[in-house]
Amino acid sequence: MLGQMMNQPLLISSLLVHAERHHGEREIVSRRVEGDLHRYTYRDLARRSRQMANALSTLGVEMAQRVGTLAWNGYRHMELYYAASGSGLVLHTLNPRLHPDQLVWIADNAGDQVICFDLTFLPLVEATAARYATVKHFVLMADRNQMPANTSIPNLVCYEDLIDSESDVFDWPQLDENAASSLCYTSGTTGNPKGVLYSNRSTVLHSFGAVMPDALNLSSTDTVLPVVPMFHVNAWGLPYAACMVGAKMVFPGPALDGKSLFELFEAEGVTVSAGVPTVWQGLLAHTESNGLRFSSMRRTVIGGSACPPAMLRTFEKDYGVHVLHAWGMTEMSPLGTVCTLKTEPDSTPIDERLAIQAKQGRAIFGVDMKIVDPDGKELPWDGKTSGELLVRGPWILDSYFNRDGNDPLRHDAAGLGWFPTGDVSTIDPDGFMQITDRTKDVIKSGGEWISSIDIENIAMGHPALTMAACISIYHPKWDERPLLVVMAKPGAEVSKAEILEFFDGKIAKWWLPDDVVFVESIPLGATGKMQKNKLREQFTDYILPTA
Repeated sequence: MLGQMMNQPLLISSLLVHAERHHGEREIVSRRVEGDLHRYTYRDLARRSRQMANALSTLGVEMAQRVGTLAWNGYRHMELYYAASGSGLVLHTLNPRLHPDQLVWIADNAGDQVICFDLTFLPLVEATAARYATVKHFVLMADRNQMPANTSIPNLVCYEDLIDSESDVFDWPQLDENAASSLCYTSGTTGNPKGVLYSNRSTVLHSFGAVMPDALNLSSTDTVLPVVPMFHVNAWGLPYAACMVGAKMVFPGPALDGKSLFELFEAEGVTVSAGVPTVWQGLLAHTESNGLRFSSMRRTVIGGSACPPAMLRTFEKDYGVHVLHAWGMTEMSPLGTVCTLKTEPDSTPIDERLAIQAKQGRAIFGVDMKIVDPDGKELPWDGKTSGELLVRGPWILDSYFNRDGNDPLRHDAAGLGWFPTGDVSTIDPDGFMQITDRTKDVIKSGGEWISSIDIENIAMGHPALTMAACISIYHPKWDERPLLVVMAKPGAEVSKAEILEFFDGKIAKWWLPDDVVFVESIPLGATGKMQKNKLREQFTDYILPTA
């Protein structure tokens, strides 16, 4: 017997309809590429999204075809989020930080029909326009007066002209909720990136998961500034979640330096933000050097890579900003765990609480996880035993886009598919998961594992260092030993011996790096993560002093 409830599909367009109807007056503020601040409301967003949906149809983009974007976090990008996905097209967010060759390969693999791009990326598009195999239209996301007088891009169209030429009457189609909605390619370190194709259903369910009290805890009283880019995993779902609850949105555009972010936080009363640790380093450097305080910021979501304990402590103890340590992947939409406490913060001693918050957190409803040994046997949740982390859930990848016959899942005895994250983790009895390493980054010395993340986190606590990466180096006796690669803060003077001394009492002696190397820069990937693969290549022939 079936239940007798309405059968209403879970559609991205329904988030926009809800926002317009119930939160129409709430503001969306964007710092534009042009440098000025643009303001309008959810009601304006809905109207212009309908116009753009009509415009995409006029351009001849057909159901399920891909619309590429090369754009910062801003109102026009958000309009495309809803215009494309809501009308049955697939929004494909391209990462402009990738190499042009890789960008062209991704757009061709996706079969993009249109590329909409910010003025910042005009030179990039001019350099690559002739190379795209499937793209028929290029749209510059700018006002008419910003259009270039001369360009090599054929039939370049002005975004605002498209908007102005179309009616704001558009009936969002009643799609199958499993219809594809958006596409994001992984920032893989080896080989070509892999496409992850999200659905309307997975996106709406992910939004429900994100706003829950034990997740990001978003509401209409919040002002949300996503630093995490909209070209990477849909800005961690915040443009959808904000519509669901009616939060004020503030978009930073291309200005992601500490000074620009702080000024925007203060001017717009931002209460919640989200980004990767490398961005927060710049923000904290600005506040610390200028003696500044946050007046409205209540919490920040930190993910993409592990939050260094020193950064966590600074936010919590020095600024009173609550850190939500989160973890996920492109293949997970991306939210998997959030480190929300099971007790009131004030009931737990600060150092004990910070130790818990340093973990990646608890699985939110919709995500199941387990750790397994090399034979696939599930390991205990004792907070000590490490194993490979597997996950499953309704917003987690089943298979990669445009890769026929590829099944990335591990199937258990019951036939259930689990996605292998590539992370090595522990899970404690309370369900708090902690990443101890990536399977490809783990250091195996004399048959025993050393956590590169633990070493990096300790190093990042040194006041003279701004960034640290730990990689494995060949050792004739122990197979592998840790090498610590560090960047000193401008003007700071620190020796190798002082850094190694800083580890005293914090780790087992056999974990101590065999050497420390100072560099001017540590390579970062397109999403702000350290590229340890490039460091390993750089130091392939490095001989440790202990070898």
